[in-house]
Amino acid sequence: MVTIDTVRTVVGIIGNIISGCLFLSPVPTFVEIWKKGSVEQYSAVPYMATLMNCMVWTLYGLPMVHPHSFLVVSINGGGCVIEMIYVTLFFLYSHRTRRLTLFLCLFSQLIFLTLLSILIFTSIHDVNKRSAVVGTICVIFNVATYASPLSVMKLVMKTKSIEYMPFSLSLASFGNGVAWTTYSLFPFDPFMAIPNGIGTTFSVAQLILYATYYKSTKRQITARNAKGVGEVNLSEVVVGNNDQDPHNINKIGVVLNGL
Repeated sequence: MVTIDTVRTVVGIIGNIISGCLFLSPVPTFVEIWKKGSVEQYSAVPYMATLMNCMVWTLYGLPMVHPHSFLVVSINGGGCVIEMIYVTLFFLYSHRTRRLTLFLCLFSQLIFLTLLSILIFTSIHDVNKRSAVVGTICVIFNVATYASPLSVMKLVMKTKSIEYMPFSLSLASFGNGVAWTTYSLFPFDPFMAIPNGIGTTFSVAQLILYATYYKSTKRQITARNAKGVGEVNLSEVVVGNNDQDPHNINKIGVVLNGL
């Protein structure tokens, strides 16, 4: 007989696999950075945000904070390692001023995590209260990361083109959100359910936008090719902080929904 724990474990493993693929999706970008020896106009912000996200979720999944959450620790612990590698590459291939900024940001994150850990382990002795405090912080950080998909969706609606929102990433983000939302229901965990539910909603919105503007994007690409303009690489995700020229936008990594 299949038990709830078995279902939860299977869903968690699926979530680990999907999340792992999302963590590794920026690898081609960093291979390009390594070959060129420069980060050029790439932005480190999404990777720093994802690193912070992974660190607080790893803390949340510890047995002393939220028992029976090994699969939360495994994927986010692995995410910390992967994102740290990305940040290190940014540090190595950035100019001096940017290196200083990256160092200060990383140092601030580590100080925050250290102080949070000391606070919950020395001042809060009830596991449920620890879970509530760290879980609330996780939700806050997750909500903050939604600026990236929102900016991409805004760009899609403005340009009526899904060139800057790869279908594979949108679909993977949807699968990731569904997996972890389902995981949070056995038993119900509001701190995982809320951000992942919101993330799933954003992913559905992206898929709807993809279906809406797929044909118009093909027409735009055909028109540009007819004029001899090169096609944009759809494997790059962008952050819409440069509305004047959508073809000159910083490329970003993946910020996971909820985990």
